[in-house]
Amino acid sequence: MNYSNHPITKDLRQKLRSEETPNERKLWEYVKGRQLDGYKFRQQHGYGPYVLDFYCPKLRLCIEVDGNVHDTEEVKQKDEERTEFLNQNRITVIRFKNEEIETNITEVIRRIKECFQQIVKSHVQTPIPLT
Repeated sequence: MNYSNHPITKDLRQKLRSEETPNERKLWEYVKGRQLDGYKFRQQHGYGPYVLDFYCPKLRLCIEVDGNVHDTEEVKQKDEERTEFLNQNRITVIRFKNEEIETNITEVIRRIKECFQQIVKSHVQTPIPLT
């Protein structure tokens, strides 16, 4: 089953793109246009019932930017359910708080690139011996 960009989330995705937060905008400036190690990111990409802030289809990596609302117990629970769903669909999720993006974008980018390396390393397969 293809969960990408389900029509049910189309209006929400468009709304979120047009109303991006300042920190989403700031991070987008660093990840758009294959600027990070040549990987393409999509902004406000739908997957199943969810909309991912940033998504790299090649690496199956979701980057989420969390504001203060994510500190409440109810939202933390929903975030855990969402992450579990995405992980079950082989999507890695990395989260950053607004404050991290505001105060240390260099460290955020370093951690994203580190995540790239971990994902690539975990997908390297041992070559099949020729007989």
